[in-house]
Parts: sequence; structure tokens; C-alpha cells
Amino acid sequence: MIVGLRGVIVRSEPMMIELDVGGVIYGVQMSLNATSKLRGEGGKEVKIICAQIIREDSHLLFGFVEEIEKQTFERLIKINGVGPKVALAILSTYTPMEFAKIISNKDVDALKKVPGIGAKGAGKIMVDVAGFFASLISDENLPQENSLKNEALLALQSLGFKNTDAQKALQGIEAQSVSELVKLALKKLA
Repeated sequence: MIVGLRGVIVRSEPMMIELDVGGVIYGVQMSLNATSKLRGEGGKEVKIICAQIIREDSHLLFGFVEEIEKQTFERLIKINGVGPKVALAILSTYTPMEFAKIISNKDVDALKKVPGIGAKGAGKIMVDVAGFFASLISDENLPQENSLKNEALLALQSLGFKNTDAQKALQGIEAQSVSELVKLALKKLA
């Protein structure tokens, strides 16, 4: 699985870049916000974070400049009916922090401004990502312990546990690493 690439941008479009990594050129789909951050970097070495989706008929590579953007993308594509194109449309219309504020304010009208999202889809997204951003919004202002717990929470969610169950399992657990937190939480959840 490709989780990141470091190379030289040889071609840039509004929502895609081609990255030369040691002579292999990767086509990486990105949001407008991410490609605009890389504008002017042509010919220079850049590093991007990646999410790879492998299907029967295609191998898709999505790139991000910030980890929060990747986490938002991965959370969005877990929602039934929201694919990578809609997730990229959301991240092209709003930064992850703007999107988090829309979710916390339950601003369905702002979400309907994203191409490909109607009233029904906006409502579904609101319900499915409620609570996801609460921990991410204040990550930068939190002490290291809470940051570890947020990473452990994301790990438990990626294993299929509901946000509320994972949060309950992490309460009262003290550990020095994410892996320790996840192990202790899994024992509670068993």
C-alpha cells in the first residue's frame, strides 16, 4: 500500500498532479485546496501523504498535503453513498477545519453547496460524521496524552468500532503510546 510519495511534480492540473518518483510517474488525484498549496512547486521535490484505493478495474491514488485532510477523506469515504469523487469535492470546496465547523454548526445549506450533494446526502453526512471532528479540531492545542488518545480513537474507528464505543473504552486508560492505548481499549471492548 502506498501511504506517501516524495518526488518532483512534472504536471499539475486543478485536481491532479503527476509526480516523478525515481523515474516512475504517479498520477495522484487531489483536492483543489491541496493542489493550490503545491502551486509553484513544479520542478522541486515535494512530499505528499497518500490514500490508495484498489478496485477490480482500477488502482486509485489520492494525495494530501496535511494529515487532517487525509483523515477527513478516509472518514468520508466510509459513508455509504459517498465515494472518493464526492469526498474530494467536499475537500475542494472547504478546508477540513471549515468542514468541521459546518458539521458542528449542523449547516446543511453550506454542505449542499458542494457539487454532487443534495439535501438527503447532506443530512446523511451530517449524521455519520457527527463527533468525528470534535477531537481533531483542538488537536493542536491538546497535550501529548490527548493527542495519543485521538490517534487511538481513529485506530479503533478504522477497526470498525463506533465512535461512542471507542471513546468509552479509552476513558480512564493511561499509556505512553498509541499501540498500548489500542491494546488496552480492545481488552475493554472484548
